Amino acid sequence: METIEMPLPVPVHRLGNDIQQLNIDFSNVDLDSIQLPPGEDFGIKSEDEEEEEDSLEFETGFGNIVVVDNLPVVPPEKFEKLEGVVRKIFGQIGTIRERGLWMPIHPETQKTQGYCFIEYNTPQEAQTAKDQTNGYKLDKSHVFAVNMFDDFDKYMKVPNEWIPPETKAYTPGENLQQWLTDEKGRDQYVIRSNTDTEVYWNDPRQLKPELVYRRGYWTESFVQWSSLGTYLATVHRQGAAIWGGGTTFNRLMRFAHPQVKLIDFSPGENFLVTYSSHEPSNPRDTQRVTLNIFEVRTGKVLREFKGSADDFATGGTGGVAGVSWPVFRWAGGRDDKYFARIGKNAISVYETDTMTLLDKKSLKVDNVMDFSWSPTDPILALFVPEGGGGNQPAKVSLVQIPGREELRQKNLFSVSDCKMYWQSNGDYLAVKVDRYTKTKKSTYTGFELFRIKERDIPIEVLELENKNDKIIAFAWEPKGHRFAIIHGDGPRPDVSFYSMRSPNNVGRVSKLATIKGKQANSLYWSPIGRFIILAGLKALNGQLEFFNVDELETMATGEHFMATDIEWDPTGRYAATSVTVVHEMENGFNIWSFNGKLLYRIPRDHFYQLLWRPRPPSLLSPEKEEEISKNLRKYSKKYEAEDQDVSLLLSEQDREKRKRLQEDWQGWVNEWKRLHEEEKLFRQDLRDGEPSDEEEEYEAEEVEVEELIDVTEEIASFGFEQLD
Repeated sequence: METIEMPLPVPVHRLGNDIQQLNIDFSNVDLDSIQLPPGEDFGIKSEDEEEEEDSLEFETGFGNIVVVDNLPVVPPEKFEKLEGVVRKIFGQIGTIRERGLWMPIHPETQKTQGYCFIEYNTPQEAQTAKDQTNGYKLDKSHVFAVNMFDDFDKYMKVPNEWIPPETKAYTPGENLQQWLTDEKGRDQYVIRSNTDTEVYWNDPRQLKPELVYRRGYWTESFVQWSSLGTYLATVHRQGAAIWGGGTTFNRLMRFAHPQVKLIDFSPGENFLVTYSSHEPSNPRDTQRVTLNIFEVRTGKVLREFKGSADDFATGGTGGVAGVSWPVFRWAGGRDDKYFARIGKNAISVYETDTMTLLDKKSLKVDNVMDFSWSPTDPILALFVPEGGGGNQPAKVSLVQIPGREELRQKNLFSVSDCKMYWQSNGDYLAVKVDRYTKTKKSTYTGFELFRIKERDIPIEVLELENKNDKIIAFAWEPKGHRFAIIHGDGPRPDVSFYSMRSPNNVGRVSKLATIKGKQANSLYWSPIGRFIILAGLKALNGQLEFFNVDELETMATGEHFMATDIEWDPTGRYAATSVTVVHEMENGFNIWSFNGKLLYRIPRDHFYQLLWRPRPPSLLSPEKEEEISKNLRKYSKKYEAEDQDVSLLLSEQDREKRKRLQEDWQGWVNEWKRLHEEEKLFRQDLRDGEPSDEEEEYEAEEVEVEELIDVTEEIASFGFEQLD
C-alpha cells in the first residue's frame, strides 16, 4: 500500500527563536556562496524513493500560515489585549495551533511591529482566513492586509524585468466522454478485489469482460463514480482525487482533506463534499467532524464546516450515534443551485453561488425529523413527528425553494414512524406511515401518495388488504407510474404491484396484481422500468426472480448463493449480482441479462466493490426517442447482423477449441503407443518369453491350490469323567 510522507510544518513561534539560538548574524552571511550537493534531494536518499510519481503530496509545510499586516503598534502593557482581539477575529475561522500566534517585538522600543504570523491546523483554514479577513477594517486607521506565508517567497522571485511567457504547444487531453461512443454500445464497470482496482467493458456478446485499466493500490478505502460518470474518485489519507477518460484514467484533480472517510458528488458533478472525523482527546467529548465543499473543476475549497458529530446527526438532537450521510442533500436537477442540511428545529438551505444561507437565515421548522428533495425540482418534503405529548399531530409538508412557500401539508395522527420515497421524475411522493393501533401495543402501515405535478397536489391514502402485514420493501418504477411492495410476516411474503393510473384514467391508485409466497426481501427495478428483480438476499441465500411487470409474468429464476449486492447497468440491459468480503467464501460477481440469463461468472478473492459507470441523460429529444422506438426494427437490423457475425465467430472459436482438444488427445494417444512399442521386449521378458501382447492368444487355465490356513488342538469330552 502506497504511503506518502509530508514535511512537518515549522511552528511560527520558532521562526525567530531558532535564529536567535543559533547566534548567527545573517547580515554577514553571503547566501550566494552556499553550495548544496547536486540533485533535487541534495544527495540524501529518501525511504520512499520508489513511490509512484503521482503520489498525493499536497503541502510544503508553510501553507497553513498567514501573515497579517497593518496591526496597531502597541507597547508591552497593551500586548495581551491586542493578542486577544486578533485571536477572537481569526479563531472564529479555524483552529489556531498552540503557540501558533506570534507578534514580533521591536528590540529597542519593545513595541509590536504592526504584523503577526498565525498558524492554523490546515492549509484550508489558512486560505479561508486570508479570503475572509483581507481588507477587514479594525478601525479607521487599521485595515488588515492578509497574505499566505508561502506567497512571500513567490513574490520575491518575481523578476524586475518582464519576460514574455513561453508559448507551449497545445496538446489535447483525452475526451472524457469518449467512452460513450463505444461502437459496440457497451458499458463500463469498476471492481475492487485484493489490492487491485480494475475497469472493464461489459462484453456479453463475447460472454466475458474486456479489461480497460488495472492499477494496484489505487485507493486506500473505496472508489466512487461521479453522478454522470465523468470521473472516478479515489480516497487517500491526504484527501481525494478524481480520474477521467475512457481508457487512460489520468488524474485530473486532487482535493486535500486529511483523513477523509466519505465523499459525495453533486448531481451535476460541479461540487464534491468530503467528510472526516477525529477522535477527541477527552473520551467524554464527542467526535469532531470536518466537511469541505470543493469545486470539482478547480479543486478550490468553497466552504468548510466544523463541529461535533452530534451537530451533524439527523435532527441535530445529539441523541444519534454517528453522522447521517450524506450530511448535505442536493436539490434536484443538474444545475446544483441549492443544497441543505438538517439541524435542530431548522433546515439550512445554502446557495452554491455564494455558499451562504439562502436569504441569510435557516428555514425554521420545530422538531423537524427528516427531509428530502424532489429529484427534479427545488421542492423540499419535510416530516415533523407528533408533539405536545400527542396533542399536536405529525405532518408532512412540501415547501418550494427559494420562495419558502408551503405547497401542501398533510396532518398525520398516532404516528410511530414515517419514511418518504420520491419517484425518479418527481411526479409522485409516497410517504410510508407506521401508525399505532388504539391499544398502542402494535402498529400497522399505510401510504400517503402525493401527485406532485397535478393541480393542488391531491393526496390518496393506500392501505393493504391486511393492514397488519409487515412492509418489507417499497420501490417506485423509474420514470414510470407503478410501484412494488413486499409485504407479509412469514418466510415467503407476497409482492404487490400498484399503478398511479386507473383503467378509466380517473386519477386513482389501482392494484395490478399480488404475487403470493415469494422468497424475496428486496426490490430492484430496471432503470428503464418494466422489469424488476425480486431478490432474496442475506438470510434467503441469493434467490433471484426476473419479473416482467407489463405481462405480470416470471421470465426466469436463478440463484447466486450468498449474494450481498445487486446493481443494474444504466441501460437496463444487464444486472450484476455479487458476493463481497462480508462472506469469506464464494467471493466474486455474476452478470445476467435483463430476462434472467446468466451470461458469465467472475470469481475474485477478497471482493469489495462493483459499480457500473453512470451515463448522463440522453441528448435526444423525446420526439426523436419516440421516432427511434417506432422504427426500432429498421435500426435493429444492423445490430442483428453484428450479433449474427459474433455468433458465427463464437461458433468458429468453439470449433477451433474442440479441434485443439482433439489434436491434443490424439497426440497423447500416439505418444502412449510409442512408449508401449518401446517397452515390448521388456514385457516379453516378464512373460517368460511369450511374444504376444494380445489377450485373445492366451489360454485360460484354472489351477486349484490347497493351503493350510491354521491348526488348532482341542481335548474332546465324551462324558466318561463321572464314572470314576
